[in-house]
Amino acid sequence: MELVLAVDVSWSMDIDEQRLQREGYVAAMRDPEVVATIGRGDWQRIAVTYVEWAGVDLQRTVVPWTIVDGPASANTFADMLDAAAIGRMRRTSISGALAHGALLFDNGIDGMRRVIDVSGDGPNNMGSPVTNARDAVVAQGITVNGLPIMIKDANPGGFFSIENLDQYYKDCVIGGFGAFMITVTDPAQFEEAIRRKIILEIAAATPRIVPAQFGTPEPTADCAVGEKQWRRWRRLDEW
Repeated sequence: MELVLAVDVSWSMDIDEQRLQREGYVAAMRDPEVVATIGRGDWQRIAVTYVEWAGVDLQRTVVPWTIVDGPASANTFADMLDAAAIGRMRRTSISGALAHGALLFDNGIDGMRRVIDVSGDGPNNMGSPVTNARDAVVAQGITVNGLPIMIKDANPGGFFSIENLDQYYKDCVIGGFGAFMITVTDPAQFEEAIRRKIILEIAAATPRIVPAQFGTPEPTADCAVGEKQWRRWRRLDEW
């Protein structure tokens, strides 16, 4: 498997949340069960890269493509990630993150599966419609999995949060063969949620956690809600 870990570092994520998120990925890559799951695979190795994203054209590769085939290489990846500074950038373009993630697979690695694992705490509010980007990525045979972060109380009347981010991710973000998501609703869940998600991705297991639907069922979430929030905020700001 070739795995892009695409991690939200927009300003809506406060620094404490970003640290918890980073620590969760570091701990997951050091976890013995994650390494053991890699060893049980047909090829006994995966390729993984870690990318931070925010607005359109605001993506930063924190850890480049690394072949992880045992405890030593897993710890090397975790050490590089742990040592890197945490970025903070403006706006939220999930569509930009997906388009950028798809380009990263032009890496000279011939994987059997390609997965973009995208985390975030809000809807797309910049760039192309998220469903267009998701569908274009899935059409390339890439699976998009999600980690919607719902730690803060959503304010339905606010501009940059939505109440049912998990439903938004289910309807508008994830897709492709075996796509799934795991929702984080408490800071204490970060490490375990990330660990479980990476294990499921490596094992290509059929998860019991909010599986995506095949085909294109009618979404119940408004996939343009983030863009509408931004336009409404700009009108008020101009007043």
